[in-house]
Amino acid sequence: MTREFPPFAAVRAFEAAARKGSIKDAADELCLTASAVSHQIRALENYLDTALFRRSGNRIELTLTGQAYARKVTALLDLFDETTRTVKEAGRKPFRVHCTPGFAARWLVPRLGDLAFGDRIRISVSNGAPSTDFSSNGADVVIQWADAHVPGVVTEPLMQSARYPVASPALKERENLHDPEDLCRATLMHDETMDAWGEWFEAADVNPPAFPRGPTFPNCELATTAAEKGQGVALAYDAVVRGTLENGTLVRLFDTVTMPFVIYSVAYANTRKDDPMIREFSAWLHDQVEAEGVAAQRKRPDILAQGH
Repeated sequence: MTREFPPFAAVRAFEAAARKGSIKDAADELCLTASAVSHQIRALENYLDTALFRRSGNRIELTLTGQAYARKVTALLDLFDETTRTVKEAGRKPFRVHCTPGFAARWLVPRLGDLAFGDRIRISVSNGAPSTDFSSNGADVVIQWADAHVPGVVTEPLMQSARYPVASPALKERENLHDPEDLCRATLMHDETMDAWGEWFEAADVNPPAFPRGPTFPNCELATTAAEKGQGVALAYDAVVRGTLENGTLVRLFDTVTMPFVIYSVAYANTRKDDPMIREFSAWLHDQVEAEGVAAQRKRPDILAQGH
């Protein structure tokens, strides 16, 4: 059905006069003359084909119809004002994203220029798994490790990836790393969060070293950074290090990969699932990973809502 709206200027004039109980006061509020306000009210009454005020000299009094109409119009304009302020303020406030250091440095930051409001993104990073307690984490969105469901939180699987060994070009040549078996004598960077060297050696059909050499780091980003500095070989996530491989600071070693799994998901408070900026940011993230061929399988809304 086609909507029918009276002239908005006439509605504003009527609502102000009804609320103020005075044509003059309404004119002062709207920065109009009293004559202009009266003219607008007359136009609205003609549009509605009913009287909204009883007039006596300079005094006005709402009719019963006018009283009922004024209550509804004031409520609608209050809601319109509140909604407009919310959208306007959202356009000024920073959008806060909490994520891991590796996701921020190797994936998110290099792509922010493609996001319409990328200049308003405020990134905070966590050494461990980013908190999804939105009552205290100060974030609008969290890029969560894996895709575990949290009560009261919408979790959208975002990115999946396999892992493979990477090293600096100089280390590869210095250590003569040309076959998977060569890694048995190499210094390996270990990740205490999810170390998968055993899985990779099994996939490569190579017996792993009995006492693997190399330091252990709190997360994969530190292990990958150490590999960039030529300290050893890291087992990196393909979806995260593609840009690093392109710029040449790391090179991939061998075709063997581990089984892919969901490594990141988008998380936000269920109470804000209709927030326009969250929806736009989430859609942008999903578009990016789909274009790169590393998107996790999207789940149905009823699955996303589990545990909320």
